[in-house]
Amino acid sequence: MRSIAHFPSRIQMVLAVALMIAIGLGSCSRGSYSEKMETINLATVPTAASALIYIAQDQNFFAANRISINIRDYHTGVATTEALLKDEVDIAWVAEFPFVHRVFAKEKISVFAVVGRFNEQYLFGRKDRRINAVADLKGKRIGMPRNTIAEFYLGRFLELNGMNIQDVFLVDVSPPQSMAAIKGESLDGVIAWEPYSSQLRVQLGDRAVVLSIQNNQPGYGAITAKNRWISGNREVVNRFLKSLAQAENYLTHNPAAAMAIVRKWLKFDEAFTETIWSENQFSLSLDQSLVTAMEDEARWMIKNNLTKEKQVPDFLNYIYVDGLKAVKPEAVNIIQ
Repeated sequence: MRSIAHFPSRIQMVLAVALMIAIGLGSCSRGSYSEKMETINLATVPTAASALIYIAQDQNFFAANRISINIRDYHTGVATTEALLKDEVDIAWVAEFPFVHRVFAKEKISVFAVVGRFNEQYLFGRKDRRINAVADLKGKRIGMPRNTIAEFYLGRFLELNGMNIQDVFLVDVSPPQSMAAIKGESLDGVIAWEPYSSQLRVQLGDRAVVLSIQNNQPGYGAITAKNRWISGNREVVNRFLKSLAQAENYLTHNPAAAMAIVRKWLKFDEAFTETIWSENQFSLSLDQSLVTAMEDEARWMIKNNLTKEKQVPDFLNYIYVDGLKAVKPEAVNIIQ
């Protein structure tokens, strides 16, 4: 009789324990995250090198990690970092060369991840201006967005062919203006990257000579932020990087679907997307090759009087590794 009398209370106890366990598990699943959805304004350049960002947004990885991302497009990394320094955005995608410029200016910013590497910079020279080979560039007017990595690649390309950056006249031309600029009368050639380089190939056809200027030296798509923002948002940085790591995993296991996402975001056609896929490497990392590249570019800037500084900075002071170490430790390979 006693067992029958206490039977309902035992059920209640079991239910109560189950409820407590459920609440505990629920709090654990959220324990590493703030209850608040964090909003991040992100500046990027609409190129394939930003693929992991687009995939993370499209597949709701940011949202799953309680981050609301506002993606703002800019034409160059110079513009994205300018927006960052003006506090128009919280995080900026930038190639490493404009970042080195900011380091020389002693801006208090850091790279906390690389999301991809690219090899898609080309020089288009007009044959009717007697440009048929590298040697013909001497004394010519070349359009490009100044202070971007294109300037470094052109300079190094010329040096490898017995010239230097002083042997040409540089004209500041934004990527969207490259087509109109090379068709005008004031320029002999332009430097462009995707999607503009493919458009130039089609429009110019055999009227232009096309020269790859990167010499297999990849550019790095880096994610940067102000130091004070990183310090005040370390958990958010980790959640942001976790979203990108999930995007990388998605790309690895679903390459066709990932390609379709990038094609949709950038409004590329299928053939064009396949072309640029081979010119990019999509992975989340912080490794020594990034430091080596920035040191090389810093020496080149000093040599060509693009900075008043005379010493190469210690770039380890401008790289924040703790976030990526927490999310994907095997991706951090920097000698400290």
